[in-house]
Amino acid sequence: MQSGATFGGILKSHLKITKVVDGDGIFVQDIFTQEEQEIRFLGIDAPEIKYCRKLNQDERETHLPGQLLIEMGHQSWEHLRNLAPIGESVSILTEGKDPLDPYGRTLAYVFLSDRTCLNEKMIEDGFAKPYDRYFCSRLHDYQILSSQARLAGRGLFSRVNNF
Repeated sequence: MQSGATFGGILKSHLKITKVVDGDGIFVQDIFTQEEQEIRFLGIDAPEIKYCRKLNQDERETHLPGQLLIEMGHQSWEHLRNLAPIGESVSILTEGKDPLDPYGRTLAYVFLSDRTCLNEKMIEDGFAKPYDRYFCSRLHDYQILSSQARLAGRGLFSRVNNF
């Protein structure tokens, strides 16, 4: 992610991961207040890890069977767990005025202590795809990274051409 970018959002640090939900979501806890919040990675989408309404939608859009999508969802989840295990320190950066999705999750970019943006890394490694349901100023960059991952056959693109 470019340094010096202005998002009009909030940067929050001193967080640690308490749970990796799936390939595009985590729970974090503030190390001072112990307050926990769910984070949905902004601008990316990973396959689901269980049967749900979104999985049905993904089946229709990708023409891939749900069981395959779930298997790929577990691969994505495992990849994120390896990149950012429970207890890992992270910072989050929200974008815009309303950082919550309809489910009350905070939409954010998630950064490791070495400044790696997990949103970007999941796309670059081929374990997530760009997602445009919520505004994301990095969407165009994520589309380029995703195309590069697809062409190189990285991550989930080693199994399918689209997910």
